[in-house]
Amino acid sequence: MAGLFDPLELREGVVARNRVWLAPLTNMQSHADGTLSDDELHFLSRRAEGGFGLVETCAAHVQQDGKAWPGELGVHDDAMLPGLKRLAAAIHQDGALLSAQLFHGGLRADPAVSGAECWGPSAHQDEKNRCRAGTEEDIQRVIEAFANAARRCAQAGFDGVELHGAHGYVLSQFLSTVYNQRQDRWGGSLENRSRLIRETLAAVRRAAPSLVLAVRISPEDYGQAKGLDLDENLEVARMLADEGMDVLHLSLWRASLNTLKRPQEHAVTLFRRALPSRVKMVVAGAIWTREDAQAQLARGADAVALGRGAIANHDWPQRIHRGDAIHLAPVSAEVLLKGGASPRFVGYLRGWKNFVAP
Repeated sequence: MAGLFDPLELREGVVARNRVWLAPLTNMQSHADGTLSDDELHFLSRRAEGGFGLVETCAAHVQQDGKAWPGELGVHDDAMLPGLKRLAAAIHQDGALLSAQLFHGGLRADPAVSGAECWGPSAHQDEKNRCRAGTEEDIQRVIEAFANAARRCAQAGFDGVELHGAHGYVLSQFLSTVYNQRQDRWGGSLENRSRLIRETLAAVRRAAPSLVLAVRISPEDYGQAKGLDLDENLEVARMLADEGMDVLHLSLWRASLNTLKRPQEHAVTLFRRALPSRVKMVVAGAIWTREDAQAQLARGADAVALGRGAIANHDWPQRIHRGDAIHLAPVSAEVLLKGGASPRFVGYLRGWKNFVAP
């Protein structure tokens, strides 16, 4: 078993200095138009300075109509390039790799934020929004938007991009038997429901062949990710591997738990068996301690991605390497601010149960 601080080659010539990544984290710190702010740059660069091997941006919208919350980073327009270049330079200066999480909210996009009508695989209404079914033109346009966003990231000097196929956003919605009720080539069978994520992956690979190409998925139903089957997602992962995926990112919420469908087996073990060894696997989900992280490597993961643990500890890798204590939740606002979170981000974090100390 590799150690947490062993280098990891993601594809030829692209090597992370260790196996501890910053997970993609909504932080509400970008400017209203999606451009990078100094606050967001500071938050992310502090994690590179703190020893993370790969820093990943928050979910960054590839189209304006896919924007889901205020303060969201944009990769949807060439006007974003100066900020993206600043970010790449800062992260690389401190020795980390940089990846952008490319996403479109689909049914979870917010018209009040985006100023555009929301759409998804099928028409859907909840207590917040009414969204229409996407047309063939919408689908082709969003595939092109993912590809153009990846091209921008390559132009800005990023090392990789990740397709956000988890958490019930548009790529996940098309996979879902709950949200996708289409009767055309984009719905029905698994082959059809997986067509969007597969064609998006192929388009991104063509647009940015130099980048490490990752895909994040939710293996089973959880929260907003509904209508997902573990065995279907194992097959989707095999398809994506065959079509050029370099990294699979499993979003588990609680990585210590086994799967719901197969209570005797863990998702990391199942997906590791399903994928060729060339496809690296990173896992996220309430990983706080060195023991938490090493348990995932022992199951077959190649790296771990920290969310809350990395917000609380901007220098988690350095602390763990030295054997120092880490900050555990609830965390004081003072610690968060010293670790690079802006007052606005701390205000957002106060909405997380038992995370910020009273």
